[in-house]
Parts: sequence; structure tokens; C-alpha cells
Amino acid sequence: MTEGARIVTRTRSTSESSIEITLNLDGTGESTIETGVPFFDHMLTAFARHSLVDLNVSAQGDTHIDIHHTVEDTGILLGQAILEALGDKSGISRYGDALVPLDEALAQAVIDISGRPYLVHSGEPTGFEYHLIGGHYTGSMVRHFFEALTLNARLTVHLRLIEGRDPHHIAEAEFKAFARAFRQAKAQDPLVTGVPSTKGAL
Repeated sequence: MTEGARIVTRTRSTSESSIEITLNLDGTGESTIETGVPFFDHMLTAFARHSLVDLNVSAQGDTHIDIHHTVEDTGILLGQAILEALGDKSGISRYGDALVPLDEALAQAVIDISGRPYLVHSGEPTGFEYHLIGGHYTGSMVRHFFEALTLNARLTVHLRLIEGRDPHHIAEAEFKAFARAFRQAKAQDPLVTGVPSTKGAL
């Protein structure tokens, strides 16, 4: 992590993917995303923009076999980068809550930077997980990504689709709701002294 700033660069290489991520929690939403999975690039760009995180992602994976490895491994590494960038979590707001619409879709995300990884994900319509978005990104990848990120960033996340019909809108509303809630949770709060927990650690 960069001294005095919440900026982290991390890499991860396996036989299935090679990924590098640079993350600035106190950015302006700028991003350069190249994962080889176009719809996933679109979602990560939306995450950066609406969370006000600067994010560079370069990933090469075995997408000729399936996009699963690239998406999941990016979630793992992004979660690890978030955890490192948060440091001891001193002075953060800790909690975030957002409702985000996208036309007929409406999603809610509630985040606690708790140190206790837990994901509750509900509301997606039956069959969404099998739908191809953009001809390559299956709906099931939404949950896979958030599972990987949540576990590795050690967040408690409740992500709920309230309404939705179009698969693209459903996925995008969920990513944007998560981004807006994370924007609140990771923000530095001038009224908070130390770590916002009665235990003294998160």
C-alpha cells in the first residue's frame, strides 16, 4: 500500500488467469478495465464510477474455455486489494446503504465493513443465472463475483433485487447499488475517531 494513501497494487497468477489491479479508494471514479470479457468490463467501469474508486484492471484468462475463472479471480483480487487499502479501517463510516434503479430494475445493497465475510443475495428471477448477457456473460457470474469480492474483502453484504425483468438491467442495477453503498461505507468520516467498533478492531 502507498504510504499515507489508500492506494494498492496487487497481482495474482494461476494456470487459469493472470491479473493485475491498482485501486485508489479515494479517487474520482476513473478506470481502465481490460478483462477480455466486455460486459464484465462494463460492470467494473460502473463500479469504479459510482463508488468513486480509481480502478485499473488488466486480466488475461482462459476465456476460450469459460469466463468463470477470469470473473471469479478478478473478484478475489479486487477483494484482497480493498481489504489492504482499508488498512486498520480507522476513521471510516463503515456502513453504506443504497437503492439504485435502472429502468424497470431496482436493486438494494447494504454493506458493513465488518471484518466478517458474509453475503446475502436474493431476488433475481428464476432462470436469470442461465441467461447470456452480451452473448457471453451468464447471470450466474453476478453472484460468483460478489461472493469472491465479499469473502476476500471481509465485508458483510446484503444485495437484493427488488424488481427487474431485463437481465442487463438487473446485473447493472446490482453492481451500481453495491458501488453506491461501498462509496458510503469506505468514506472517511471526520466525526469518527479511531476504528468504528466497540471492539476496537474490524
